[in-house]
Amino acid sequence: MKQMICPINGTRPIVEFTCGGDLQSMPDPHCGDTVWADYIFNRNNAPTIKQEWWCHTPSNTWFIAKRNTLTDEVLCTYLYGQEDV
Repeated sequence: MKQMICPINGTRPIVEFTCGGDLQSMPDPHCGDTVWADYIFNRNNAPTIKQEWWCHTPSNTWFIAKRNTLTDEVLCTYLYGQEDV
């Protein structure tokens, strides 16, 4: 079974995790509707290394995973606000 490392709970089965989407900067709150719609609905699905929000659902721990979307390899995980290793 595929495993993922939770920064708080250690290595766990992947079925205990939920992906929350790409880590991205929020636009200026006073920008127009077009910019907000792009932020909410449009994603770049090109295969690359991405930083994504993930949740360990049994403990409700949200963290960042750096993942190669071409190979589906998780390169590292860390809590938001901490530097990736």
